[in-house]
Amino acid sequence: MADFDFKSWMSDVQTRMEACLSASLPPATQLPERLHDAMRYSVLDGGKRVRPLLTFAAGLVADADADKLQYAAAAVEMIHAYSLVHDDMPAMDNDVLRRGKPTVHVAFGEASALLAGDALQAQAFDVLSARPLAATPADQLKMVSLLARAAGSLGMCGGQGVDLYSVGRELSLPELELMHILKTGALIRCAVLLGSYCGRPLSDDERARLDTYAKCVGLAFQVVDDILDCEADSATLGKTAGKDAANNKPTYVSLLGLGGAKQKAADLKAEALNALAPFGEKAVALAALAEFIVERRS
Repeated sequence: MADFDFKSWMSDVQTRMEACLSASLPPATQLPERLHDAMRYSVLDGGKRVRPLLTFAAGLVADADADKLQYAAAAVEMIHAYSLVHDDMPAMDNDVLRRGKPTVHVAFGEASALLAGDALQAQAFDVLSARPLAATPADQLKMVSLLARAAGSLGMCGGQGVDLYSVGRELSLPELELMHILKTGALIRCAVLLGSYCGRPLSDDERARLDTYAKCVGLAFQVVDDILDCEADSATLGKTAGKDAANNKPTYVSLLGLGGAKQKAADLKAEALNALAPFGEKAVALAALAEFIVERRS
C-alpha cells in the first residue's frame, strides 16, 4: 500500500456508505412517510462520515470484507446521526444549523425529530444484527454489545449528560477528558473495534493497540472541534460557530488556551500513530485518518 491514495479511498468509502445508508433506511414513501423522510434527512447527504471511515480503515488491518464493513459502519453512523438530532433540539443545545442545512427539528418539528432519533437508534441495531458480519456468533454478539455500551449512559449519552450538567462550572482537565472520552470518544472507539471484528481474529495485543489508537483519535477529534469552534465560521463548519463560548461550556481551549489545545491535539496524534507502528502498511488508512482528523478545518 505504498501508493495509497487517501483522498480516493475516502471518496470511495463515502460513496459506498451513502448507497448503503440509503438502502438500509426505510423509503420516504413508506408509511409513516414524514417520519421516514425525517430519518433520511438526518442521515443522508451530509457529513464527512468519519466513523464509517474509521470502521473501514480498521477493517483493512483485519483483512475484512467491505460488504461486511459497510453494515457495521452504517450502524455506527445511524447512532451518530440520532445523537445529533437529539443534541440539536431546544431541550439540549437548541441549534438551528447542522451539516450546512436546517436541523431536523427546524425542518420537521420537534415531535418528528424526537421520533426520528429514536427510530434511528433502533434501526442501527437492526442493521448490525440482520446478517452475519463477524467470524463467529459470539463475536457478532460482542459487536452488538460494543455499540450498545458506546451509545448508552456509560458512553455517548453519559458524556452528553456530563456536558449538560457542566455548563457554567469549571472542570479540571481530567474531568473534561472523561466527559469527551464518553461523549465523543466512545462511539469513535466503537467504530474502530467493530471494523476489527469484521475480519480475521486479532490477538489481544493487536486489539489493544487499535483501542489505544481509537481513544487517542477520539479525544483529538474533540480537541480539534473545540479549536474550530473558536477559529472557524459557521459557513465553514456547517453548524453554528462559537456556541461553546456563548453557552459558557468548558472546552480544551478554555482550559489550555488555543496554543495549548493545538499542542494537545498534536500529542494525541503522535500517540495514536505510535500505537499503529506494528501493523505496518495495513494501518496506512488509520494513520491517514489520524492526520485528517487533527489537520481538518471543518
